[in-house]
Amino acid sequence: MIHNYSMVLVFFLFVASSHAIPPQQVNDICKQTKNPTFCASLLNSKTNADLADLTQYTIETALANVTNTINLINSLIAKSGNNGNLASHYKSCFGNFRKALEDVDFSMVLFEREDYQGVGAAMSRVETDADDCVSGKSPSDYNDPSLLPQYCAVVESVASITIILSKSLSS
Repeated sequence: MIHNYSMVLVFFLFVASSHAIPPQQVNDICKQTKNPTFCASLLNSKTNADLADLTQYTIETALANVTNTINLINSLIAKSGNNGNLASHYKSCFGNFRKALEDVDFSMVLFEREDYQGVGAAMSRVETDADDCVSGKSPSDYNDPSLLPQYCAVVESVASITIILSKSLSS
């Protein structure tokens, strides 16, 4: 009886791993990003995953990171006090990330519909919203000493990876 169970388990592990994307494909995907090391770390953290699994995983990761960024922005707005320029900047970022959250949510709906081009388009808007938050109207608008630029960079990176994955699924 135990022997049969072991055989079934081995069979399922074989089937699961046979659909996983090979390491070279992860490297090829990550070479297309601005931060290949971050990309490889993110994608390799999801074992035995195929392209669809990785795409869903990156959308979920984007959702978590956008939500964390919104929480940070709310905290920064509360702490900006009398600094009107900084408060205005953070409120603008809040608007950007509120739109980004809607786009991440919509990208999951599109993913479930297998509209992978739509996923790429929605995540492209997320990437733009994060970039607009960091750069403002012009790069000299402010020098933000908070963690917000790093949070935005992570959101941009995850969105970029999702865009590349969704293109791979579309082809």
